Amino acid sequence: MSYNTKIKVGISHGDINGIGYEVIIKTLQEPGILEMCTPVIYGSPKVAAYYRKALNIENLSFNHVRGVHEASANKINIINCIDENIRVELGKSTLSAGEASLQALERAVSDLQKENIDVLVTAPINKYNIQGVNFTFPGHTEYLAEQFKCDDFLMLMVSENLKVGVVTGHIPLSEVPRQITRKKILNKIRILHRSMVEDFQMTSPRIAVLGINPHAGDNGLIGKEEQEIILPALEQARNEGITALGPYPSDGFWGSGTYTRFDAILAMYHDQGLIPFKVLSFERGVNYTAGLPIVRTSPAHGTAYDIAGEDKASPDSFREALYLAIDIQRNRLIYKEISIDPLKKFDINPNQVDEAIDMHGEEESL
Repeated sequence: MSYNTKIKVGISHGDINGIGYEVIIKTLQEPGILEMCTPVIYGSPKVAAYYRKALNIENLSFNHVRGVHEASANKINIINCIDENIRVELGKSTLSAGEASLQALERAVSDLQKENIDVLVTAPINKYNIQGVNFTFPGHTEYLAEQFKCDDFLMLMVSENLKVGVVTGHIPLSEVPRQITRKKILNKIRILHRSMVEDFQMTSPRIAVLGINPHAGDNGLIGKEEQEIILPALEQARNEGITALGPYPSDGFWGSGTYTRFDAILAMYHDQGLIPFKVLSFERGVNYTAGLPIVRTSPAHGTAYDIAGEDKASPDSFREALYLAIDIQRNRLIYKEISIDPLKKFDINPNQVDEAIDMHGEEESL
């Protein structure tokens, strides 16, 4: 596959009682979307039609296909993955909705593993009702890591000018201290650095690493993790040629705007990184799973049951997730071609490289 080939984007519909279909439909209404990619929704034509009617959208049609091999390059394709008799119960968490979200996800992941689609964009799931024999994970990230046999990965939140990863993800706060190890921090720094280079085309990314204690431990007065665990990991990273600086006190780092001086930030735990990220970039933020052999993105919000079916959901985050998936896939292909043949870089047409960015505005470039 070449970097200037149209990307085939798989979209899993998520929880059918939330805002998933609303943000999917609103995103796919964007002018020029079919020139940028070939969308394939894994979900339900019946549920899609229900939401299209609820949103009073008439200028959007779906191409019903039995499998991705039937998908048309110039249409919005949809594959039925669930029982056609399922009921939409707006704003409610139901077992049937959880089963439907998993069925769509499994079908999409199967096609991704077979390289029938190029990237995956996941609409929000309910992490409680999806649980069962075939899904015992705290979220998409861990499920995909298992499916693609990936031992280490990084949950990376991305917006136009902000990229925030976390050392520990969806775990109780009480378990964070024992999971903060030199090895883990170093591995996350390596993944983050590699993603900045391969996925975001940065030649020498600057990475900021936050401390875990207030005031980053205050030279050992409020905790020794910074001195005994984080600093040695940073030293090793720098020995490997990675520009990783810190550890920075989290409050001052965000409050003073120091974050603007870095290409990426590594937080120690979920809320330390995601609270400031969502304060600064909630509407346009994207959740990207770095370190996987495939590209998967999702919006930074959840099912939003409280506004489901009310035509109030903003598609901005989902739209950015779709754009980002396309951009990263192209960047990876370019990086691969240059790695194989360094002279290739002199043959690349910048207009082709930035095609996806140009189609949704320079100010939205990730």
